[in-house]
Amino acid sequence: MNLDIKLHNEDLPDQLVLSDNIAVDCEFMGLNVERDGLCLVQISTGNNDAHIIKLNRDTYNAPNLKKILVDENICKIFHYARADLLFIKKYLHVEVKNINCTKIMSKLARSYSDKHGLKDLIKEFTGHEISKNLQSSDFGGDLSDKQLQYCAKDVIYLHIIYKSLMKILIREKRENLYYDAIKFIHSRVNLDLASFTTDIWSH
Repeated sequence: MNLDIKLHNEDLPDQLVLSDNIAVDCEFMGLNVERDGLCLVQISTGNNDAHIIKLNRDTYNAPNLKKILVDENICKIFHYARADLLFIKKYLHVEVKNINCTKIMSKLARSYSDKHGLKDLIKEFTGHEISKNLQSSDFGGDLSDKQLQYCAKDVIYLHIIYKSLMKILIREKRENLYYDAIKFIHSRVNLDLASFTTDIWSH
């Protein structure tokens, strides 16, 4: 598969026009939002393309990217949106609008499986096998071609996965349950920011 990968320093170009339906993913220096910075944001329009923004971690000044993230007319598809939105809110200081999350969709739609990772969804709905070996690599420095390929593959399949999962949700009459669940995502992020990381609904 030939991927159209473009690496942008600090922000998206002023003249770039994306679709109103994009896939988004992020890379961090680790999983502790208070310690580990947000390094990259990847965006795909679903046409085997990936725009990878290497953020300035001193300023996080990316007005073009932020404008897209807060645009309510642009649908953003994430996988495990909870983590990405947490780091985006902490470091870019914006609240992303119009969100879908394929991990939440999978857990509601694919009750026949206990595997809801991106690698599993890509294999089931596209037939492709991807490696997650670079998931824990250093995204804060110079990026290798293999790292860029890895970042791209985290977003290029999300449109297909989203459509496939939505078909199942509709067929099983669970789409309204999903819509209700996704409304909670910003509250879940705010709880994470307040260090309430456990299930507050448990006994």
